[in-house]
Amino acid sequence: MSPISLTQFLIEEKRAGHVDPDLRLLIEVVARACKRISIAIGKGALGGVLGEAGTGNVQGEAQKKLDVLSNEILLEANAWGGHLAACASEEMEEPQPIPDAYPKGNFLLLFDPLDGSSNIDVNVSVGTIFSVLRCPDGVAVPTAEHFLQPGTAQVAAGYCVYGPSTLLVLTVGHGTHVFTLDREVGSFVLTRRDVRIPEETSEFAVNASNQRHWEAPMQRYVADLLAGKDGPRGRDFNMRWVASMVADVHRIITRGGIFTYPLDAKCKAKGGRLRLMYEANPMALIVEQAGGAASTGRERLLEVRPTALHQRVPVFLGSKQEVDTAVRYHREADTGT
Repeated sequence: MSPISLTQFLIEEKRAGHVDPDLRLLIEVVARACKRISIAIGKGALGGVLGEAGTGNVQGEAQKKLDVLSNEILLEANAWGGHLAACASEEMEEPQPIPDAYPKGNFLLLFDPLDGSSNIDVNVSVGTIFSVLRCPDGVAVPTAEHFLQPGTAQVAAGYCVYGPSTLLVLTVGHGTHVFTLDREVGSFVLTRRDVRIPEETSEFAVNASNQRHWEAPMQRYVADLLAGKDGPRGRDFNMRWVASMVADVHRIITRGGIFTYPLDAKCKAKGGRLRLMYEANPMALIVEQAGGAASTGRERLLEVRPTALHQRVPVFLGSKQEVDTAVRYHREADTGT
């Protein structure tokens, strides 16, 4: 059987009525931008792209050179195609409208251009996360408020992980699919169709250095995981943590697990650590379309009503039974049961 390219896959999805022509073009443009980012990352020190950029983003975080470059690549690639009304990036305070010189489309694109960039200098996998929404009817110049749609409104979401191979994981609302970049021909090829995350797991991902700051239900949940077969869970669990959301979630997509970034005392005023629009929502859609679950611990992630473009939330996502268990711990703490 001949390999199925991303282009062929999207044409088949269009024929099935799952994507319209502009969405197909948008996804292909994002994929091409990810190929450029992959090339830049692959050059590393030889390309002069490692190290600090000497600037900060809207979050107040120091930017790496590759943060800035990846953001520029995605903005430039999507400016002229006629499929977008505006872009919003984790690296920018406000959305960027499409320049007047180019035609405008009906979609809004949000992205984290380089997730996990703190790992770049030590050669650990990083990635790009993106989310696609429809621009509300009648809006000529979208502003931040037009992006404030719940995760259920996403028409597509994906991430690209830059590791030993470059992988694109994509959903257009009909399953989650994995494409591998064939460097010889320069195109993404379908390598896993309709990925399913196992409902049960014995792996969890958490930044345990924040343990002392966690809420009581999270303290209890992780304590029971660590107690293993001698505790109430009755079996042993392994802990994994890459500190790159794309890498940690991709492990879960591949073999199951739960990824957690809970609310803690250090981030409580902000509402959480991960960005709802750029990280949590697209990953939640990808995971749910693969049979998993995604929650804040108290609410389904895709049903959170956003109030700000850079809003943060707690995140629990992955194998459905384990996410449901984490949610139960929070519910019991909140209700006193």
